[in-house]
Amino acid sequence: MPSDMNKDFEYLEHTADAKFRAYGKSLGEAFENAALAMLNVMVETDSINNSSSVDVELSSPDADALLFDWLSEILFLFEVEEMVFGGVKVNELEISDEGCTLSATLSGEAIDLSVHVFDTEVKAATYNDMKIEQVDDGWMIQATVDT
Repeated sequence: MPSDMNKDFEYLEHTADAKFRAYGKSLGEAFENAALAMLNVMVETDSINNSSSVDVELSSPDADALLFDWLSEILFLFEVEEMVFGGVKVNELEISDEGCTLSATLSGEAIDLSVHVFDTEVKAATYNDMKIEQVDDGWMIQATVDT
């Protein structure tokens, strides 16, 4: 499957939800760009001062579950901790038959309604049309989030 590695992510047509593809030269970079794609559905990430950071550690039984858990954890931090993120760095990502782990750092700040420009509310990550594929020049992740 050919990919367009000149972009970090793109949005796809979907009737009710937000669907996107994220790309990366490595799987970790694709996970970073998937997070940024989802975050950009919710808020203009350019408006975020990345003055604080949150470390995320996840373990899941397989790659699809890890992607679902990753996007869900970011939504949890947004909703419960009331933080927005404009920077995403996957520090370590391991995928194996025994399980998958991710260690990442999210950079952002507390939500400030006078500064941050919000767009679409994302309610949840989904497994709908989820794909994680190695392509000729890296990795492609396709995900759909419930809006």
